[in-house]
Amino acid sequence: MGKYKNRILVVDDNAGIRSALQILLPLHFTDVKIIPSPNELISQTAEFKPDTVLLDMNFHRDINTGNEGLYWLSEIKSRFKDVEVVLFTAYADVALAVEGMKRGAFDFIVKPWENEKLISTLANACSRHRKEQAGTQGADAGTMLWGHSPAMEEIRRTVEKIAPTDASVLITGENGSGKDVLAGEIHRLSLRKGRRMVNADAGAIPETLFESELFGHVKGAFTDAKSDRTGLFEQAQGSTMFLDEIGNIPFHLQAKLLRVLQNRAVTRVGDTRPIPVDIRLICATNMDIRRMVAEGRFREDLYYRINTVHIQLPPLRERKDEIVPLAEMFLRRFAARYRREVTGMDEGAKAALCACTWKGNIRELQNCIEKAVIMSERKTLSREDLLLPSEIPGIQYESRNVQADIHGTQAAGAAEEREETLEMLEEKAIRNAMKRYGGNLTLVAKSLDISRPTLYSKLKKYGI
Repeated sequence: MGKYKNRILVVDDNAGIRSALQILLPLHFTDVKIIPSPNELISQTAEFKPDTVLLDMNFHRDINTGNEGLYWLSEIKSRFKDVEVVLFTAYADVALAVEGMKRGAFDFIVKPWENEKLISTLANACSRHRKEQAGTQGADAGTMLWGHSPAMEEIRRTVEKIAPTDASVLITGENGSGKDVLAGEIHRLSLRKGRRMVNADAGAIPETLFESELFGHVKGAFTDAKSDRTGLFEQAQGSTMFLDEIGNIPFHLQAKLLRVLQNRAVTRVGDTRPIPVDIRLICATNMDIRRMVAEGRFREDLYYRINTVHIQLPPLRERKDEIVPLAEMFLRRFAARYRREVTGMDEGAKAALCACTWKGNIRELQNCIEKAVIMSERKTLSREDLLLPSEIPGIQYESRNVQADIHGTQAAGAAEEREETLEMLEEKAIRNAMKRYGGNLTLVAKSLDISRPTLYSKLKKYGI
């Protein structure tokens, strides 16, 4: 059984339950952290950055009102709006469940739990978390932030033409360049905007779960399939399906996806009855799909099925006019999230941001601003607060001393340079492997002798 590439934080004061979950959850999710007290909840959420929190409702013996759980639920949602919360209680109280949902809980699990139900609920919560994150880059205005470069003006005109149609769209571009946000903008301008867009990250779905996740399954289809499950295609009925990292779908599974697109119907795992689906498909990838077709690694018929319209999204370094507006948008968001009194940035900071090459694109810029907002003690960010790479021409930074302060150490400069060099070598090796194997994560992981989950985390780390 493969693992969901998500982070789960569990808060429960029962040692027996913690022990059981410590065995169960790591079998299904790549990162799991379990703590016994809600007193650590806020700090651990900020540090661990979970996709979903599994939150017990009661933390004191002989008290089973659930008020503690509702309190901590409100605390999480007020501070970390995009983190999903699944409530966990031994007392099946419908009124409490309704109240929890009203306060922003994703779902409600009653103890003793069914393993499949628990895993499915957490996975669905993580999926919604990814969807919410995909839409955050345009959250301030509710739409995509458009620049004025010739390339972006042309893309904007294209989007305005194709959005009202049901044409399949393939968005290509570097990791972190905003392909998911562009997909959301196409959906927002479409005739299907009344229903939420459903997101599926093909790079995060284990091969063994691919059919079940996308097409669903019926009770008894496989071990632990104790109930029917609706797949993501059915969930997207009447709406838009955004399939990210399309190039990572293994060749033998591409035929199954093609069959669904051709027949406009899905057949759940373990069933024989086709279920009609009416969706608009938008796909995205950072890979060279044409090259993959030529090399026999991607089906040509599937390529033409998903590629009625192709949009190549430029990297951020070619969209200089968007850098400062994006940075200011991120600053407002993170100042509110972390309750920091940071209100803007000076001209030196803006110039430094525009001088950076942003190899990790918008995702790297967002990470940079988030760190700066957290660490700054001033209301206006300066270039020193940004901790940008020291190789930017004409700009000198004291990032080494700042980093030393952050980690509370006075390590020697030579040791720090060795650490930086090792990270640089690791990043270079990963980038070279990604280029050599055309972004095929399986081959890249094999060549580097690391697991796919490890590779996936390092890709995020280096903004690749």
